Amino acid sequence: MKITEIGLFPEDWTVMKVSEISDVKTGPFGSTLHEKDYVQSGTPIITVEHLGITNVIHDNLPLVSDTDKKRLKAYLLNKGDIVFSRVGSVDRSALIRSSEVGWLFSGRLLRVRPFRKLVLPEYLIYQFQSEPLKQRVREVAVGQTMASLNTKILDSIKVIIPPTLKEQKAIAEVLSDMDAYIDSLEQLIAKKRLIKQGVMQELLTGKRRLPGFTGRWEERQLGEIGEISGAGIDKKIKTDESPIRLVNYLDVYHRNLIFSKDLHHWVTAPTKKILKCSVQKGDIFFTPTSEVPYDIANSAVAMEDIQDAAYSYHLVRLRLYENNNWDLLFRAYIFATRHFLSQAETMCEGSGTRYVITLKRFRELSVFYPTDIIEQAAIAEVLSSMDNEITTLENKLDKLNKIKEGMMQELLTGRIRLV
Repeated sequence: MKITEIGLFPEDWTVMKVSEISDVKTGPFGSTLHEKDYVQSGTPIITVEHLGITNVIHDNLPLVSDTDKKRLKAYLLNKGDIVFSRVGSVDRSALIRSSEVGWLFSGRLLRVRPFRKLVLPEYLIYQFQSEPLKQRVREVAVGQTMASLNTKILDSIKVIIPPTLKEQKAIAEVLSDMDAYIDSLEQLIAKKRLIKQGVMQELLTGKRRLPGFTGRWEERQLGEIGEISGAGIDKKIKTDESPIRLVNYLDVYHRNLIFSKDLHHWVTAPTKKILKCSVQKGDIFFTPTSEVPYDIANSAVAMEDIQDAAYSYHLVRLRLYENNNWDLLFRAYIFATRHFLSQAETMCEGSGTRYVITLKRFRELSVFYPTDIIEQAAIAEVLSSMDNEITTLENKLDKLNKIKEGMMQELLTGRIRLV
């Protein structure tokens, strides 16, 4: 092994600048192509938003006419080109496959065209995806408010290259096989989530009843079934107040079940305020604000009494009255239906990137539910089982990504040789 300016590598591997192994080109300037030039049917343009893990994302691609395509022929993509983010997240890149040949790349991207006699695109993309190289790119990017790259900067980035195309191909194939496995698992998870959404919309609306249940469903406003409270605790710390853990906006946004073990944000508050904003088993918390109307009123339920916790001022709490003894787990699902969320979307107020539902409006939101707690529990059990299956797959995916990361560290540094 030899010591180089970018790390320790085998004696026969070579450190080369991007300019020595490829041709780098900037996308068309804004004056060359405008959003008004986009058409309904034509040639796709890849932008920063379409850079996936290693591939191009094909959703919501802008299109240009054949006339503009001819005018911009210098920016057409070939198989094996690599497109690199030029602004913002400057460490993102994707490999152009057969399906994207003849597409264009936008002015917010750089195109890297590898010299195939020296380096395989399939190998180079994994070098670009490796954390050490991404870190080097972030370090040399310029700009105070938003990081940016240009051809000169990217040309100067140093990459380690195995001596033969055969070895490069072997490395790329192993990592590509792992990517294919990860991609198939991601697709399975996405499919399971869609199935769960469909089951939720049927079971939580009474459209489909589980065997043995024929009881009554009713629709009531939140203000009728429980107490709606806001004015939670802020995130300040004062020496003359009592320490307390917060149930935060993101705790509710990212999960539907709240456990004590998941709360790690400590603040302080007056004792009376803590008692007023307490977290009891069965409390349901909502997000009353959002940047967009359709992403408001997300909810989560406290699965246990949490004595040393209180909810933050960014949340609304629903505490059911004692005569509404709902199944605990059912509370985590019933407020995720389109019936409920569409009301929240309609009732929220605001514009731009700030929308809010007032406490008065929250009390007017209605929920449709089975009155039989046994039916509630049965519905929750079905949905919870589906959630557990998805969680198991997500944990497997997380492990695979960690394994791939370890493989990249070994293979892209030559610590493990395949040929």
